Amino acid sequence: MRTRDEAKTQAIRLEAMALIVKEGFDGLSMHKLARSVGVSVATIYIYYKDREDLLLSLCREETARMTAAMLEGFDPALPFAEGLRIQWRNRARFFLEHPVEAEFMERMRHSPYHEKAMKFLGTEFTDAMWAFVRNAVRRKECVKLPIEVYWSVAYAPLYQLLKFHHDGTRFPGGEPFTLTDAAMNGALKLVLKALAP
Repeated sequence: MRTRDEAKTQAIRLEAMALIVKEGFDGLSMHKLARSVGVSVATIYIYYKDREDLLLSLCREETARMTAAMLEGFDPALPFAEGLRIQWRNRARFFLEHPVEAEFMERMRHSPYHEKAMKFLGTEFTDAMWAFVRNAVRRKECVKLPIEVYWSVAYAPLYQLLKFHHDGTRFPGGEPFTLTDAAMNGALKLVLKALAP
């Protein structure tokens, strides 16, 4: 049995995510991936039994990495404004430093593979987020809302700003948007105001 070459594994992982981001799930075949990485198809099959195994492995690994990044320095017992500020900072940093991985995860989130991958993960992230919101509501720092409404108000503005930044999008007559600390803090201030009881 051949030993796992971590450099090849990493190259396969990164290229698979890049192909999915660029060409969608239909654009990923094991042969195309092997050509892109410069390895044989047989080499990929040493690490992954098939295409679905590769996708699920990528999703599990990236979800675990994102969870660790988002929970860095975060405690569900923190005051609401401070905890949400840490969440925004952690999420922005991850998405800005890992744009391909973040876009891959967004595509996975809306694919049939997502539910399969989630079955293998723990509840650390969701438990922390639920506890954070419950604590904030109990302390009357945040209005009680259905979780979907809360999530939309609390995080959608950040993700839209990150999308504008990533795409270099601008409104007609404006300059391309770059996410700055000032822009992020201004948006967060409005979100905190919207969620205040």
